[in-house]
Order: sequence, then structure tokens, then C-alpha cells
Amino acid sequence: MKIASYNVNGIRSAINKGFVDWIKATDPDVIGLQEVKAEETNIDKAVFEDLGYHIYWYPAVKKGYSGVAILTKTKPKNVAFGMGIQSYDDEGRMIRADFDDFSFISAYFPSGTTGDVRQDFKYQFLDDIYGYSQDLIQKFPNLIMSGDYNICHKPIDIHNPISNKNSSGFLPEERAWMDKFTSSGFEDSFRLFNPNPHQYTWWSFRAGSRAKNLGWRIDYHMTTLPMRERLKRAIILPEAQHSDHCPIILEME
Repeated sequence: MKIASYNVNGIRSAINKGFVDWIKATDPDVIGLQEVKAEETNIDKAVFEDLGYHIYWYPAVKKGYSGVAILTKTKPKNVAFGMGIQSYDDEGRMIRADFDDFSFISAYFPSGTTGDVRQDFKYQFLDDIYGYSQDLIQKFPNLIMSGDYNICHKPIDIHNPISNKNSSGFLPEERAWMDKFTSSGFEDSFRLFNPNPHQYTWWSFRAGSRAKNLGWRIDYHMTTLPMRERLKRAIILPEAQHSDHCPIILEME
């Protein structure tokens, strides 16, 4: 089984840049999308349905902002929209699909780059999603929580850790949260397979960052410990260029 996660930075823009052709070529079984920035009615669902996908969409209340979705070839037993916390659910931050032998989440963590108000919102989200995830793995022990976490965990995950030490997304408090999260029953699946540096999933549009590979690894497939023996491969696909992010793939039995 092949699972993809992709912050598309606007699904309509990504489609215009060849996203559907990428899906045809890559053929994931499940795709978690973040930052779709559209209502379900704003897109031609047939382009995905014709490829065999069931579509589950969770947009933000605010038009053209945030929002997550799941595309899956296997129809889930159940789909849960949101976390049950209105401030996050209004921004379309999380959707979960439950299958026979695992559950999959597409999550879009807030960014704090616009200032203190949103950084404080991000910290509150981190506190709340930690507790939420701990409750969830009691009910769904085989869980994959994928998406844009908007945090680089370690110096290896960012192109210039020294100059970015005071940047939102690499703050000590955010990194400490990742330490706690990855000690709480979740693992960074990519690092189970790939210990190498210079592996990134997001690049600024400024200063030719992508061509120079001056990036950040902020997109993850976080997997619970019972999933480990089923995991076969985890890769980043930087050559896919439909967004300022690139897709990440997890392959499992």
C-alpha cells in the first residue's frame, strides 16, 4: 500500500500545474491533502473519481484558506471530520479515515510565521493535539498521522539551523514538542529509513531556495509503534513541483 501526503498550497493551482498527471503516474492508494484552499464544489471531482478515488473534503469556514482532504481508493469504514474543537475545526485542520486494519489522518498544523497571535494559537494547538492524539491511539493503535506539521524537528531537518534558531517552525518550544510527541507512541517514519541530511519538503518561493535546496522538512508521516513492522519505505519526492511543498510517500504492507 502506498500512502501520500501533500500540502498542495491550493488544490486548484496544483491541478493547473499537473497534479492529476502526477497522481496517475504515482498511483497512491491513499492521499492526504493539506491547504486545499477550496470548497469541494470548487473543483471538478471527476478528475479524481475517474482515477478510482473516494473523496472526503474538510474545508475551512474562511474561503480560500487552509482545509484538508483525503482521497482513497478503498472506501473507509468511517470518516471523522475535525477534532471537536471549534477554533481548529473552523480552519479545517484535521480529517481521519478509518480502515479495517489502520486509521489515517491528514492534518495541517497552524503556522506561527505571521506573529505572536498565531504563534500562541499554534502553541495551544500543539497542546491540544498532543492530548487528542494520546486519546486517539488508545482507540486506534494502528494510526498514521500525516501532514504539514509546520515544525522542523532537528538541525538535520533544516538548511541553516543556526540562522533559523529564532524562526517560527524551528523554535526551541516547537522542537521540544516534537521530542515529546515522538516519545509518546509516534515515530517519524522517514527517519526510520533515511538518516541523511538535505532532505526537505518545503522551500520558500524567495531567492531561488528550491533550486539551491535551501529547505525545511516540515511534512511527516508519523506512525504508531504497532505499525513499524508493516512499514517498507518512506521517501520524499522533491521533483514533484505543484506547490512550495513536495509530496511524501509511505509504503507499507
